[in-house]
Amino acid sequence: MKKYFVFLLLCFVPQILMASTQINGLRVWTGPDDTKAVIDISAQVDYKLFQLSNPPRVVVDIENTKLNKNLNLKENPVINKIRKGKKGKDTLRLVFDLSSEHKAKSFLLKPAKQYGHRLVIQLEKNKIKKKTVKQVLNKKDRDIIIAVDAGHGGEDPGASGASGTREKNITLQIAKRLVTAIDKEPGMKAVLIRTGDYYLALEKRYKKAREKQADLFVSIHADAFTDPKVHGMSVYILSKRGATSEAAKWLEQSENNSDLVGGVVLEDKDNVLAKVLLDLSQNASLEASLKSAEKVLAALKQIEKPHKKYVERANFVVLRSPDVPSMLIETAYISNPEEEKRLKTKDFQQKLANSIKDGIKSYFYQSPPPNTWIANHVKSTKHTVASGDTLGAIAEAYKVSMWDLKKINNKTSNTIMVGEVLLLPKIIP
Repeated sequence: MKKYFVFLLLCFVPQILMASTQINGLRVWTGPDDTKAVIDISAQVDYKLFQLSNPPRVVVDIENTKLNKNLNLKENPVINKIRKGKKGKDTLRLVFDLSSEHKAKSFLLKPAKQYGHRLVIQLEKNKIKKKTVKQVLNKKDRDIIIAVDAGHGGEDPGASGASGTREKNITLQIAKRLVTAIDKEPGMKAVLIRTGDYYLALEKRYKKAREKQADLFVSIHADAFTDPKVHGMSVYILSKRGATSEAAKWLEQSENNSDLVGGVVLEDKDNVLAKVLLDLSQNASLEASLKSAEKVLAALKQIEKPHKKYVERANFVVLRSPDVPSMLIETAYISNPEEEKRLKTKDFQQKLANSIKDGIKSYFYQSPPPNTWIANHVKSTKHTVASGDTLGAIAEAYKVSMWDLKKINNKTSNTIMVGEVLLLPKIIP
């Protein structure tokens, strides 16, 4: 009887091993450079991908797989239709009908956060050779360029509030408001790194800033922490040694895992020589990162008391640009119910955008890059407060308004300290 049971078990083993993988859903995200079709699968699969022309199609054969539900495709500029079929007995064939020729890549992702196994089909536009751009940095009276990055996006929603508010939506709204505020300032121009609901790899974000020849990179976030009582704004710069607090460690791990959630393959490109050169270059930009971040934090303090009184440090991948000063701003904790409510309001978003812009402006008025409009047209006078000085007397002496004097120095009151250095900007006629 025992032998007979073993024989039956061996007969059923191949059938157990051949149990079909299930496809449970599909999401499609389209950005400026590519389109990603993300297929939810119940387990790791074997598959083959190939392309056909006239008309353009991408074909994916997934072995031993069944379709658990219809793959509903919303209107998309790249994928016109997805057709299903069979190749042999157990292989599912999916055909992606495309609107134009695209280069197809594919990869499998292991479970991460709210997602299980995923098969990603990445459709890249056929790149047109770009014209050589003349050195913008040497152009006289050029604008100072600020790269504004909205955290998360697409497949990666970021943190979520108690009422379901998604970080990726909040960061894009604030980023757009910040871009508008910066563009109103003479001599300053903002570029938006993520313009819609799609995911960009962390490394690609700071590379886009470099391509735009940005003078500063600002990444906007509204993250979460394990304790819903944690609140307040924070400003971070890169740390190559370690995080400055428990919250910073938590955020560092959370943000650096975004590529795994967002649908990006992490390739190991560790090169000793490249790392040494990168460290030397980064050291030169870290000082500018700190000074600009301190100005932004000082401006944000005008809204309310921040989470920390100082600029924090963490090893965020998105801040690893070798030569562009960079900062990451946690505008509030979306995990805090009160802050979640405020983050959704236009008024609070605009206050955040205006304060961040004021901090950036204050930094560049004090340290303008050569050949910029601000360097050539704004006279940055500094006044060291002496005994007996008042804010009103200083404003009158330099023929600037009290309001302008307080704003550029991030002051909410008329109090000044002996030895304090005040910035006194003045437009040169």
